[in-house]
Amino acid sequence: MDLNVFKLCSGLKFLGYLMILLVAAIIAVSYYVVIVLTWGPQLSHGGFRSFLSFTIILLFHILLVLLTWSYTMVVSQDPGSVPENWKPAASEENLEAGGSNHIVPDTSASSTPLDVPETRQAQASGYCRYCRNGKPPRCHHCSVCQRCVLKMDHHCVWVVNCVGAHNYKFFLLFLLYTFLETTMDTIVLLPNFMKFFKDAKGHSNSPSDLALTFLTFVLNLAFALSLLCFIIMHASLLSSNTTSVEVYGKKGGVRWKYDLGRKKNFEQVGFWHNKGTLVVPSTCQGRSGET
Repeated sequence: MDLNVFKLCSGLKFLGYLMILLVAAIIAVSYYVVIVLTWGPQLSHGGFRSFLSFTIILLFHILLVLLTWSYTMVVSQDPGSVPENWKPAASEENLEAGGSNHIVPDTSASSTPLDVPETRQAQASGYCRYCRNGKPPRCHHCSVCQRCVLKMDHHCVWVVNCVGAHNYKFFLLFLLYTFLETTMDTIVLLPNFMKFFKDAKGHSNSPSDLALTFLTFVLNLAFALSLLCFIIMHASLLSSNTTSVEVYGKKGGVRWKYDLGRKKNFEQVGFWHNKGTLVVPSTCQGRSGET
């Protein structure tokens, strides 16, 4: 009996759905502790305390809306699919040199039989033996999604989706907004955390509220520190137009062939454009190509 490892990997999707529920649970607990339990009641105190509470509550909701929007987009957005029977419009040499190309669907039948193993020539020309389809430069096969993804960065179990050309921007925004939210929660809950043992000894609050406050502070602190590391890592990758998959293929001291310069690297992801319009990320773009 043959064991298909890739079909086993697809079972990780179920874990991803649990992660979505975990994210929703953490948000709900943080909302209850920060807004309902801690700062909401202080709106009626008057003076600077009320103003501070109103500012914290307003900022909390703004960041919550932004991270929810970016999270929804990275979950629902297709990371980038390869058209069926894709073939490169440019020569192999130009592609390997980083030149731009266009995705041209080929409606004719593939000349490669499905039962023939992948040849060295197919590997050299960019061919996925699992999808039985052409594979553009910077495209990689995801064993969890069981398909090729354009400019694949990684498969993120937290979003039940691959992070690729079309949703990388939303993934970075989700990291940023979640980091800001968790950092703010950690700061505003710090006084309550410092009084945790005193309140627990004096029984000034209910045990459940004390436990939730302690848990929320620890969770937000852990997420903030972890997200900071991820943001630094992806900022470094973005500045050189490199994905997490490609970082191991870079050679030290040699300029990365897809590096367009920091400004154009950010433009390619879609953050801004010098004419004020967003740039659609290009999946096969090198130094000589721009979307």
